[in-house]
Amino acid sequence: MTIVYYVAIFFHLAACFFLIAVVLLQQGKGQDLASAFGGGGSQTAFGPRGSANVLSRATTILAAVFMVTSLVLSTVRPKAKGLLDEVAAPTPAASVAAPPSAPAASPSPAAR
Repeated sequence: MTIVYYVAIFFHLAACFFLIAVVLLQQGKGQDLASAFGGGGSQTAFGPRGSANVLSRATTILAAVFMVTSLVLSTVRPKAKGLLDEVAAPTPAASVAAPPSAPAASPSPAAR
């Protein structure tokens, strides 16, 4: 079961990094990637609208991989206990504090 966990971690991290890269490469509103580097819109590798389609498809696929690997990681995680699992729960008798005892009565100075 731990092999599945580490394979899922690998695919999850890969999806995270590629998703970040694909989102950063997408064009803004009214701007494309080629114009940011001084090129014209028609001189891009995918054509004027082809790059948006490829990047949007890649974003959709990577987002789906991210969600699936997140679900897999939450279900196949190793059953190691965390710090909060190891802390003992307080017992009801220990949580109720005894009232402080009254100090012993000392004679007043006038009684001496």
